[in-house]
Amino acid sequence: MDFNFNQEQQQFADALGRWVDKDYRFETRQKIIHSATGTSDAAWATLAELGMTALPLPASAGGFDGTAVDMLLVMQELGRGLVVEPYLATMLGARFLTLAGGHDGVLEQVAGGSLKLACALGERQSRHDLHDIATTATGSGDGFVLDGIKSVVIHGAQAGALIVSARSSGNQANQDDTDGISLFLVPVDTPGVTLRDYRTIDGQRAATVTLVQVVLGHDALVGQAGQGWPVLDAAADYGAALLCAEAVGAMDAIFAATLEYLKTRQQFGAPIGKFQALQHRMADMFIHLEQARSMAMLAAAKVDSEDVFERRRTVSAAKARVGQAATFVGQQAVQLHGGMGVTDELPAAHHFKRLSMIALTLGDVEHHIERFIAQPGFFPTETA
Repeated sequence: MDFNFNQEQQQFADALGRWVDKDYRFETRQKIIHSATGTSDAAWATLAELGMTALPLPASAGGFDGTAVDMLLVMQELGRGLVVEPYLATMLGARFLTLAGGHDGVLEQVAGGSLKLACALGERQSRHDLHDIATTATGSGDGFVLDGIKSVVIHGAQAGALIVSARSSGNQANQDDTDGISLFLVPVDTPGVTLRDYRTIDGQRAATVTLVQVVLGHDALVGQAGQGWPVLDAAADYGAALLCAEAVGAMDAIFAATLEYLKTRQQFGAPIGKFQALQHRMADMFIHLEQARSMAMLAAAKVDSEDVFERRRTVSAAKARVGQAATFVGQQAVQLHGGMGVTDELPAAHHFKRLSMIALTLGDVEHHIERFIAQPGFFPTETA
């Protein structure tokens, strides 16, 4: 496998990296997260201008047909810069529409930067099981009526439309039942939709979305009624692969900051980086980081695989390993910084918070290990 990026990919990453370094400094980010919306319209316009909102979208909708490997570079830069704009939420929402087809007009708005999306998938009881859905979609005349509550919808209140999962049939009590799941594109200003916005521990925004007698036409369907699980499963894996890439970028930044701190912090008349015990801890951090980087690359390479089991197995392996690395690298960085490591004024503390949230989003380590084991081929076939 060739791990070298082509010239066009590197140019995308370099352009985004320059913007992060120049216009999205830590002080700027702090002002943004404490603003009324928690995001910046100017920053979003720049992302659209750089082509980032069009990168992974199909050419038929004004996009660049970018692959997950292209997105790997983008997400690493956003992770390094702790960017809090609703990029991941929008690109994940666009992934649903791309996989299902039939919504090029909406995707054109996303590509141009005029529409942001969010994914209302999780519920209070579901934890990481996205097929555990209590929200209902009842057939009514020429459409559906949605009722339910969606929890921790990242950037829900900053979006213009939501991708909502609901049950149009099937048994929610049977958590293995993936039949009967439907997906809907719901504008946030649809009557019956209520959003409660709040800030998460990592500086992002999330919302609780309440749906009460939300009337939708058949054109709101994303894919086919009752057959949304394959799209939901594939899109969630895509989001997990992007999160792995973002985590690598955040770990790159926190590792570099910790190394610089060890070089400059003086104790007993010498930089603390000269102490062998701390050098060993930095070496362990580096090993975890590089293993996570390799797994993030593998996930990006395999997330588009037509072999569903290979995709699930690879993405779950990557999400579990990256989650382990994120926890280790973040904890070591905080400890090596001493008491400063948890202060709001230090970027390392914010990187650690973001890494902690990434490890829990779209499945934690335990969830993905169990999912990995459940894939066919994990246990060798017994022979006589």
